Amino acid sequence: MRIGEMVRRTGVSERLLRYYEEQGLLTPTRSPSGYRAYSDADVDTVRRIRALLAAGLSTAAIAQVLPCVRDDGAHLAPVCTDLVAQLRRERERITRAIEDLQTSQGLLDVVIAAGPADADQPV
Repeated sequence: MRIGEMVRRTGVSERLLRYYEEQGLLTPTRSPSGYRAYSDADVDTVRRIRALLAAGLSTAAIAQVLPCVRDDGAHLAPVCTDLVAQLRRERERITRAIEDLQTSQGLLDVVIAAGPADADQPV
């Protein structure tokens, strides 16, 4: 299928499909005239990419993870033995980022609370 059909089937823009290709996440074939040709397997790959992005992984991490996950219908499942450890490290990284943001939020709350009571009122 051509890129327009791929956009329609996945809901992902042409620009993002090209980006995934640049990142080595997607490898459509090329026609002699240079047009990208996508397969049904590429549709599934894009869905896995989107799920991993939604889980907080970077495209660099996805490039490593993608060959080691399969879609069991309900969700992605690891098929490589070392993948679970890698995913746990990614989860720890995300947890640390959340904790850092919560600390920042708490500090902002202190600063806001120290401000004048009517500061939120429009001028």
